[in-house]
Amino acid sequence: MNCRNFIRKLALPVLLVLFHVAAFAQTQVTGRVTDPNGAGLAGVTVTVKGQNVATSTNENGQYTLTVPANATTLVFSSVGFTSREEVLNGRSSINLNLAAAAGNLNEVVVVAYGTRRRGDLTSSVTQVTAKDFQKGFQPSAEQLLVGKVAGLQVTTGGGAAGTGSRIRIRGGSSLNGSNDPLVVIDGVPVLEGGVAGSQNILNTINPNDIESISVLKDASATALYGSRASNGVLIITTKKGTRGKVKFTFNTQASVQSLTKYAPVLSGDQVRDVIRRDMEATGDSTYFKKLGTANTNWQKEIYREAFGTDNTLGASGTIANVLPFRLSGGFTHQEGVLKNNSFERISTALNLSPKLLNDHLSVNLNAKFSNTKNNFSDQGAIGNAVFFDPTQPVLSGDAKFTRMGGYWEWTQPSDAAWAPIVGAFSPRALAPLNPVSLINTIDNKSTVNRFIGNLQLDYKLHFLPDLHLLANVGGDWSRGSGNNNRDSMSAAGLLGGGSRSNYKQGQNNFLTDFQLFYQKEFKSIRTKFDVMVGHTFQEFSTDVYNFPSFSYRPIADPRTPGSEIYNLRDTIANSKPRAEDVRYTDLYRLESYIGRVNFNINDKYLIQGVMRRDASSKLNPDGRVGYFPAVSVAWKLKQEFFKNVNFISDLKLRASWGETGNQANLNYYSYIKRYTQGNQSAMYQFGGQFVQVLRPEGYVEDLRWETTQTTNLGLDFGFLNNRIAGSVDVYKRKGFDMLASVPIAPGANFTNEATKNVAAMDMEGFEVALNTVPVRTKDFNWDLNVNFSYNKRKITQLLDYNDPNFTGLPRGGIGIATGNFVSQWIVGSNPSEFYVLKQVYDQNGKPLEGVYEDLNRDGQVNLDDRYYHKQADPKLNVGFSTSVSYKKFTVGMAAHGSLGNYVFNQYDAGAGILSQFKNPTQITSNGSPSYLETGFRNNSNFQFLSDYFIQNASFLRIDNINLGYDLGRVFRSKVGMRINASIQNVAVITNYKGLDPEIADDFGRAGTIYPRPRVYTLGVNLDF
Repeated sequence: MNCRNFIRKLALPVLLVLFHVAAFAQTQVTGRVTDPNGAGLAGVTVTVKGQNVATSTNENGQYTLTVPANATTLVFSSVGFTSREEVLNGRSSINLNLAAAAGNLNEVVVVAYGTRRRGDLTSSVTQVTAKDFQKGFQPSAEQLLVGKVAGLQVTTGGGAAGTGSRIRIRGGSSLNGSNDPLVVIDGVPVLEGGVAGSQNILNTINPNDIESISVLKDASATALYGSRASNGVLIITTKKGTRGKVKFTFNTQASVQSLTKYAPVLSGDQVRDVIRRDMEATGDSTYFKKLGTANTNWQKEIYREAFGTDNTLGASGTIANVLPFRLSGGFTHQEGVLKNNSFERISTALNLSPKLLNDHLSVNLNAKFSNTKNNFSDQGAIGNAVFFDPTQPVLSGDAKFTRMGGYWEWTQPSDAAWAPIVGAFSPRALAPLNPVSLINTIDNKSTVNRFIGNLQLDYKLHFLPDLHLLANVGGDWSRGSGNNNRDSMSAAGLLGGGSRSNYKQGQNNFLTDFQLFYQKEFKSIRTKFDVMVGHTFQEFSTDVYNFPSFSYRPIADPRTPGSEIYNLRDTIANSKPRAEDVRYTDLYRLESYIGRVNFNINDKYLIQGVMRRDASSKLNPDGRVGYFPAVSVAWKLKQEFFKNVNFISDLKLRASWGETGNQANLNYYSYIKRYTQGNQSAMYQFGGQFVQVLRPEGYVEDLRWETTQTTNLGLDFGFLNNRIAGSVDVYKRKGFDMLASVPIAPGANFTNEATKNVAAMDMEGFEVALNTVPVRTKDFNWDLNVNFSYNKRKITQLLDYNDPNFTGLPRGGIGIATGNFVSQWIVGSNPSEFYVLKQVYDQNGKPLEGVYEDLNRDGQVNLDDRYYHKQADPKLNVGFSTSVSYKKFTVGMAAHGSLGNYVFNQYDAGAGILSQFKNPTQITSNGSPSYLETGFRNNSNFQFLSDYFIQNASFLRIDNINLGYDLGRVFRSKVGMRINASIQNVAVITNYKGLDPEIADDFGRAGTIYPRPRVYTLGVNLDF
């Protein structure tokens, strides 16, 4: 063999080996993908451009990809975000953020019993994902949505720790029934309200575990939930496991809450001045002599700066390369600004989502447990801090207050028989109690344990893969217990010897769903269709326990012959209250059949039909079945007329009609003639023995669902590659068979008022949502979103018989005098309209006390001259959010507000009079500074029903301003770190004179509320 041939034979295999080595030499690239706010993005697909090599990011946005040596570019893509390409250039670490693609048509949206592509929706549905949630310290799930969705109002009940919210979708659809939407958590519809001891059903869910919340608004979107869907539906979907290496996240926040505004009151010096001026005018020094010398700010005595912390540790990935999972644990502690008020939550969540049998069987297991503890303090102290005399001290060394804990109180001489027990002085009847004492002498706590879990199976038949068998079995189990104890050494507990009362309740919710789902595409006629039919059964039971109440000492009224006088003491051997067995169980069942069919013709014409049949045990067997149909269509105008117009990204016209129901406030046994066992405080004496009584309850045999018909027209649009996108919806709703509490003829029933299906109401409105990306570059992104909505309601029927003397149903009771209302329902009115007297003013614009217009011109002024004036419902709701990111920095802001809404300033109406400061119970009190403007002396002529107290409560609240910075990989590049800061409840822009224009009351009554604090939060997010 010559040298040339040898080299030729050797060179060829060597070159081949070198070529293969070069081709298959691989390097590993790692990094993290974030959204415009710097939060990690899960499920982002990372692909080697031009090759079949890819991976996806985990829950924290982290990825690891082994790439061939000949790879040049990586492509990052995710539903809801614009794709991005990065040239490798030998880099082994690439971190980047993806810009949001407003209105992305391929985004998967969670809907009733399934999911749909956003571009294929025929109904009014808005999905808010984790990247768009409200930022800052948010201990409860519904608060994530404030200002985010057109047509959705979320109004917190105040600033209490762990407090709940009033949630309204399109204003609600009921008069006497519930207006709260149905809440579905991971496929489990949950019971409205909450178990005893829980002030908020949604604060048992860790917001850090939530992936998205879908808001279903029109009937075609909600009809699959039938008799529970008239007020809309919130579908909460929690985070799932991801494929890949196990990764960890740790999110922690620390917050400080403080009040920036207090209820308007007078200072001690101002109260003394008011009483002195009256004394000089009248010559009566009775009240002046009762004044003290202090200047106590009672509100500052009961409020504090409060601390909060929220921590969640999560892990997600794949076990043994076959079992995707996510496991999290959370701890939240929130102090309320009211002293002793607190909320604490320990939570854990597990998700397993394997695919078995060659991906023919999809399994989704969800399990969530939470333990919440509440210390409610005594929120009665809030009102007392407003009204208690500021000229008096908090504590007093006077011996007469010893048995009241040393707190200064209004007192009166004790009856001679009581004196040996309570002392020479006892609390004055009807006088407000020292607010500091109320807080410090109460033990008002609860514990709630809740488990929500379900197993979802999706089996795709091997022999017919277009047919799926679906099953969902699960439930929601809650146990709540607590105590409300009052120390006997307090003014509130002195005469009763203190009090110890316990409570306990259990709620059980069991669900079984079975469905058949079939989908098919006929390419020859360019048509896709899918059909779903199913059966669902849900059973709700409530275990009610009976606890006797005890005092801390056995107190017998010494005025009763033969009674024994006991010494003061706070413990009695073997007298701890003990629970009886379960006293009774309330049971309610709902059995349903559901069906849905969808057609997509040529990707232009979309048609959906829905039907649900419900049978409820709440109703008479002869009328407990109801049918709830819906139909919706959509026309993709973009594909029809503008397919080649690049400027238009999306243009779709929608129309829908459907019927839904409401049964939330129906008693489980309202249609049955029944007797209820009385409690131990209502017993009947037979000789020396006391027995519990059975009392008859009112009933209505022909109760039916409330039914709402909704017609909806919508337009979805997108321009400039969806950098300008949004939707417009116009709707009209008609409610009939609505529940209203109406008078019953004497002797016709066991009650004088019953809830019957007698009312009807019309509702209409529109919604606009606009999402824009004004600037989008490699390093700089700016998102700007705004939404607004209008809703109008009008009562069209209130009675099921003609009554020429009927003047309306009084509603909106107020705590001023007795039996007074600020609203009255009548046909043609809005349910939230005020019914008041028309105030007369002098030439200087000052209201004249007790002088009103004679509107009916009968020559006398009385309550018959009231008229309908303004309304609590806002004419326009608005929401706004914006976010700017530059490289590793992000800053954002969110706000919401309303226009055209009014409130009845009940605080000014009841406390803005001289007789508030000179209390008829022979004490001095504090009150509203409005007295200094009006000079009103008393409410003897229904002054509190004057339209002077109906005040414009339009407002714009800046919910939060947030700032974030991504530090990248730290600790030897092993940990990704991001820091953030936020301010919540930044400012409220309003002309309203009271404490807060945003109130959670359907009748617009603004009294003394738990004030909303400003919250300062610092947070750190770690992933490793």
